Amino acid sequence: MDALIPVNILIGDRSYRIKIAAKDEEVIRKTIKQINDKIIEFKTQFAGKDMQDYIAMVLLWYATLPDTRKDPAMQDDTADMEQALKLLQEQINAAL
Repeated sequence: MDALIPVNILIGDRSYRIKIAAKDEEVIRKTIKQINDKIIEFKTQFAGKDMQDYIAMVLLWYATLPDTRKDPAMQDDTADMEQALKLLQEQINAAL
C-alpha cells in the first residue's frame, strides 16, 4: 500500500490540506489546475454572486465530461480520483 503524503491544494480562494498517494500527486495537481482555470474562465463569462457559484458551475462542467471509466487502464485512476473528490467535498462542506 502506498504511503499517503499531505499536500495543500487551492480551489478558488480556499486552501485545503489533503492526503494522497505520492503516485497520484501529478494527476491531482493537473486536475486542480484545470478546475481553477475553469473557475477563472467562468468568472469572466458569467455573472455570479460569489465563489460558490463559480465552483458549482465548474462541478457541473466536470461532472458532464465524457466518461473515462470505459478505458480499463483509467479505472484505477478514476476510482482514486473519485475518492479524493469525495474527501475534498467533505472538507468543503465542513468548511462551509
